[in-house]
Amino acid sequence: MSDRDSQADTSGASTSGLAQTGDHAHDVVRTREGMFGVQGSGDTSGYGGLTQAVVMPGGTPAPYGGWFDDVARDLVQGLSQQGIDDALEKVVVHRGEITFFIRRARLLETAQLLRDAETLRFEMCLGVSGVHFPDEPGRELHAVYPLLSMTHNRRIRLEVVCPDAEPHIPSVVPVYPTNDWHERETYDFFGIVFDGHPALTRIQMPDDWPGHPQRKDYPLGGIPVEYKGATIPPPDTRRSYN
Repeated sequence: MSDRDSQADTSGASTSGLAQTGDHAHDVVRTREGMFGVQGSGDTSGYGGLTQAVVMPGGTPAPYGGWFDDVARDLVQGLSQQGIDDALEKVVVHRGEITFFIRRARLLETAQLLRDAETLRFEMCLGVSGVHFPDEPGRELHAVYPLLSMTHNRRIRLEVVCPDAEPHIPSVVPVYPTNDWHERETYDFFGIVFDGHPALTRIQMPDDWPGHPQRKDYPLGGIPVEYKGATIPPPDTRRSYN
């Protein structure tokens, strides 16, 4: 698997090994139209003319504050001792939480270090969630891993991105076995293929279900509903108030 994540801008990398994206506050990832961001079908909310930019917090320059700096330092040093200096794409501190963006080719080594290092000890991965940003070219699919250190009573997140054209991310089941069903659910709903998973099959939708229902480009679909002689059409064919 080629690591297309390497195209991310790392020109602001600090000497500590952390890649920064500058001190800008947010990145605009898409423009949302209507109440629910519906495109290609009727928006019956009455807010069809509403337009809003969807923004994500940009990279946060160090220092991050408190124990965040300890975790970041120990993570960078631990990876460096293994000869890995390209794992961290950026660090985001937002609303009192810290997220480490990890390049997918280095996810397993990073997860192993976070679990086993004495000063880190993130023994528990609380699953993986998929996110779809269709307007973020080359980074459309995100996988988010919440980690918990019971030893140090700390919580962090890992985030890994991959493109629609190559939706592959290494499975962390060898490091966190309880992620088995979580990765199957994320594959089922978002189409992210977790390479190395012991049995990556759908877990909620039928095996022959077309597409991945929680992606933003998935059609709303539906069936007409009849009551007392009237019919409510499926969402894709409803009239629009635009």
